[in-house]
Parts: sequence; C-alpha cells; structure tokens
Amino acid sequence: MSEVPPVPPPSSKKGGWKDFVAGNFAGMSQVIVGQPLDTIKVRLQVESRFKGPMDCFIQTVKHEGFFALYKGMASPLVGIGAVNALLFAAYSRLKSIQTTSLNEQLALYKIAIAGAGAGAINSVLSSPVELLKIKMQAQYGATAGSSGLIYKGPIDCAKHLISEFGIRNGLFRGFWATVTREIPAYAGFYSGFEFAKRKLTSEGSSPDSLPPSKLMLAGSFGGFSYWICCYPFDVVKSKVQNHKNPPKGILYVFTTINSIYKNEGARAFTRGISPTILRSLPAAGSTFTVYELTMRILEKV
Repeated sequence: MSEVPPVPPPSSKKGGWKDFVAGNFAGMSQVIVGQPLDTIKVRLQVESRFKGPMDCFIQTVKHEGFFALYKGMASPLVGIGAVNALLFAAYSRLKSIQTTSLNEQLALYKIAIAGAGAGAINSVLSSPVELLKIKMQAQYGATAGSSGLIYKGPIDCAKHLISEFGIRNGLFRGFWATVTREIPAYAGFYSGFEFAKRKLTSEGSSPDSLPPSKLMLAGSFGGFSYWICCYPFDVVKSKVQNHKNPPKGILYVFTTINSIYKNEGARAFTRGISPTILRSLPAAGSTFTVYELTMRILEKV
C-alpha cells in the first residue's frame, strides 16, 4: 500500500495460510516502523507551514507529542492483510499469464507489466485505506483538518465522508489519483526488487534462494524504486484526498498537477521525498525480519 508498499516475502515451500499469516504480521511491522516518517511526508505534502522534514518532526512532537507521528496508523494496520492478499494474488496471476514454461525467468519488463497491473487492481482497496490515513495525519494539533472537522478516528472519518459526500466522492475520493500513482509505483517496485535479487544472486544459484540479509537489500532497492517512479503522483494523490471537497471532472489528476505547479512550483512535487526514501530502508528490514521469525514459529505448528 502505497504509502507503505508491502515487500514480497521470501519464497516458502509451505505456502498457504502460513505465508498469509506471516505476510500480515510482516506488513503490520512495516506500518509500525514506517508510520512516523510517513506522517512527516504527508504533512510536508499537504502543508506549507513546515520548513522541511526536521522542522516538521520537531513541531509535531513539540505541539502534539511523540505519538502524533502515529496518527492515521489504524487504517493501514487493519487493512494491510486485505491489501497484501489482493496485491500478491494479482501480481502472481499477471506473471503467470505471461509465462510460457514452468521454470521461465521473466524479463524485467514483463515483471514491470505485472506489477503495474497489480498496482491498478490494488487501488480498489488501497485508495480508501490511504484516504482515511491521510485525513487523520493532516489534522495538526487540536485544529481541524481541511474538512473543518476533527475526526476521532478512521471510522468516524469514514462516517462523516460517506454522510456528506457518499461512497464515490467520500470514501473513494482520489481513486483515479491512486491508480495513477500505483501503476508506475509497482512497476518500479517489482522490477527493481527482481533486478536487485538477480544482481545479488551468485552464479549457479536461484534468486529465490537468497538469504534474508540479501532479500532485505533487494527489498530496500525495490522500495527506493517504488518512490522514485511515482513520488510526484503521490503528492497529487495526497492533495486530492486531503482537500475539503471532492475533485471535479474526470481529468482532475491533470488539473491538480497544473494547479500545484502554478501555485507552488516544481519543487512541490518532491516535497517530503527524503523521509520517504529513508523510511523504505528500515521498513524493508523489519518486514523480512518479522516474516522470517513468524514463519519459523509457524513451521513448528
């Protein structure tokens, strides 16, 4: 999920429910570890009051306390299981339809195509999950967000949005902006991850047999590739989803891009990228560590 893209776990011979459970715990750890930097990123994208990442961090902790960095965590924490399941299922299916033989190693461009398609499909779940997260993160201090309301939590936020705007313009606001971001994001993520895996694999070995330490490196590179490929579109998505009113017209992604450039300049499209890149490194490490430890426990069941 977009703000915190899940990293594919190491291959397991067991598969099935154990992979699903371990993947869920790994995704949760990724959210917990990455949430503070994600909150800083979102606030830099939607607010102009901060001078930079460090100023945002200091002001947030000073006026709201350290745990304000974890605002909006409930939505991705609860939704990570469904998002992971849909993403991995779509990615696996889109890879399989491009495969002509059992042991074929797909070209990286085919990996990118599968990732792009999986990202587009995944938007159905990631869009509302991230909308609720962003609405909570954007509430600075005791002041109301752009909606003029102070939401008590993601459920309260969802109720207000649906009551005022309905499902499409409320809970699914910014869906097409999410799709626009997810397509290049997951094309970059999966192809970057696979590229790094192959480069880290010694001659005569399989990329699927890499040890956790090298998988962490590959996952970190995948996370880096994810954000490099999509970050300007992530800024657009955050702006759209945090706005008080739903966007107008089917081409609102392009009009929003034009508005941001006209009012804030080109630098606005990279605002908050440094904490985002930094976040991908520990997030990937925690994901694989928790996955491996969980699988070891489950293998004994």
